[in-house]
Amino acid sequence: MKDKIKAQKKKIIAGVIFLALALFMSTLVPTVQMSWVMGLLILTIYLFAFEVVDVDVTAISIMVLLGLSTLFAPIMGLDDGLVSTDKLFNGFSSNAVMSIIAVMIIGAGLDKTGIMTKVAAFILNVGGTSEKRIIPIVSSTVGIISSFMQNVGAAALFIPVVSRISARSGLPMSRLLMPMGFCAILGGTVTMVGSSPLILLNDLILTSNHALPETQQMNTWGLFSVTPVGLALVFTGIVYFVLAGRFVLPKVSDKTDANKATNTMDYFQNVYGIDYAMYEIVVPAESPLVGHVLNDIEHDEHIRIIAAIKGNTKDVTIGPNGVARDYTIEANTVLGVLSSEQHLKDFSHDYKLEVKDSLEFFSETLSSSRSGVAEVVIPPGSQLIDKSARDVWLRKTYGLAMVALHREGETLGTGEGIRDLPFQAGDTLVVHTLWNNLDRIVKDKNFVVVTTEYPHEENRPHKVGWAGLFFAIALSMVLFTDLKLSVALLTGAIGMVLSGVLKIDEAYEAVSWKTVFLLASLIPLGLAVETSGTAGWIAEQTLKVVGDQPIWVIQTSIAILATFFTLVMSNVGATVLLVPLAVNIALGVDGADPAVFALTVAIATSNSFLIPTHQVNALIMGPAGYKVPDFMKAGGIMTVLFLVVMMTMMTLIF
Repeated sequence: MKDKIKAQKKKIIAGVIFLALALFMSTLVPTVQMSWVMGLLILTIYLFAFEVVDVDVTAISIMVLLGLSTLFAPIMGLDDGLVSTDKLFNGFSSNAVMSIIAVMIIGAGLDKTGIMTKVAAFILNVGGTSEKRIIPIVSSTVGIISSFMQNVGAAALFIPVVSRISARSGLPMSRLLMPMGFCAILGGTVTMVGSSPLILLNDLILTSNHALPETQQMNTWGLFSVTPVGLALVFTGIVYFVLAGRFVLPKVSDKTDANKATNTMDYFQNVYGIDYAMYEIVVPAESPLVGHVLNDIEHDEHIRIIAAIKGNTKDVTIGPNGVARDYTIEANTVLGVLSSEQHLKDFSHDYKLEVKDSLEFFSETLSSSRSGVAEVVIPPGSQLIDKSARDVWLRKTYGLAMVALHREGETLGTGEGIRDLPFQAGDTLVVHTLWNNLDRIVKDKNFVVVTTEYPHEENRPHKVGWAGLFFAIALSMVLFTDLKLSVALLTGAIGMVLSGVLKIDEAYEAVSWKTVFLLASLIPLGLAVETSGTAGWIAEQTLKVVGDQPIWVIQTSIAILATFFTLVMSNVGATVLLVPLAVNIALGVDGADPAVFALTVAIATSNSFLIPTHQVNALIMGPAGYKVPDFMKAGGIMTVLFLVVMMTMMTLIF
């Protein structure tokens, strides 16, 4: 509660500072239109930086405000709105947005065929159990994959792969996930479809061309225009972790043995300190427990009820729509209890319960072949973020009985209020579940399932040929035809649906609509910044400070500015805001290429390693048990290396 109050105070204080900044800037710009655009720009940065609302809500709200400016133009002192309502929703039909949707569907199709499992087996065959061999193989593979699909998607696909490698090789996940995650981000710079900023860049260049004379028109970039820079960055990341990994990656002790089997309680006892086991107890008619609901006892007694059989029936209540906190315990009920030995003794003593020596009624249902303890992660974009287990009835709705929650290096167990804690991106939930239920959870985009070593079937391995074919068709159309990027990629996406690799509902679920709305809603703001002359004015002021410096110094300044912006806001938002600025700065510098300056922004917005604000970093934080200082230690050096390598390669190539 105190933390929430402190956070609210920080937001209020920051809001006052940003408001004062907006009022001050409005006195400097030369026109009323620029004043309003500058105000919206500063408001956007504030909302992004302090997450007053979700980033997609921020983007949509700014788009609506731009639209309302047409209605209130006379009151605002304007002749027309800041953006024409005819162009307000152009972002939703833009080449960039449709390309991102297609990339997400293609990625889901490749995952559905079980290719990732084969990749894990291949890596183990080639790399063995050596950290210095596995890191380059995993990282380079992820880098290549993320160059053709969203890096968040590539990282999400590889978390189970790394988990399997960790389980079979004995290497802790904390030694593997950060190199994998960083290279997933770096891989997004290898092609123009690898990350949202690069997909968006050509659209932003075309938008900027509308405001430029014929002699200053910029050409758009090809698919592999950025490849030399991206490959150099991926190579740098791999070499960095191979040579310096033992110094910058977290030191993990006493976890090696734990990683040998992710489907046993030994793993969770060693990694999370959970000493739970499964017990079967009978509730006699005279027990004080009769008539109680689970909500009355689980927290205080530090136990979790997994399954139940009422009276002398043989029907087991377990899984979704099974036992929940409102479940009433009747006389002669048999309960499957997950608990530590001491807590079970106290519980059975307090309520006069009969503890069985072994599982009898639940010998089949709760056997290791049917159920067990697993790890699932709350990914960025999950609808469960800011909701607690109680809010969503986690056990009843999803069949996940949460026994521990791991956040920022700290593990909280049953009895420590974990069911009342609002979920955050990157939280690792330790849950007991049925394996067939976990198979369904794998398909739910609200979770990323880390545990892989459990009895389950591959999704659609017989469709791997079709998936590979349509991926190849899409890639070939991008490489060898002049067809629009979105049409080429959608050809591959719809091909996977028509061939049965994905069902249409699965294709819809594969799309991160949060990302789509974020991207499409920010495009009008970029248009307003450009057409109002705001970008040109900011460029003029910037040139007054660095205008006399060499071109590479000015370009590096833009890269550093983009790096800072991407740490406090989304990389898409940073790109939309800074590309028009970079173009206008380049136009004011003799010999500078505005298209190269725009590309500098789009690449530099991937330089997000210092703190876990990037979606990939948030995703890997929980499974590996990373803390913020871990990212600052490893990411600080990576940030500097990124800037040096990027600027060196761009100077040599462009």
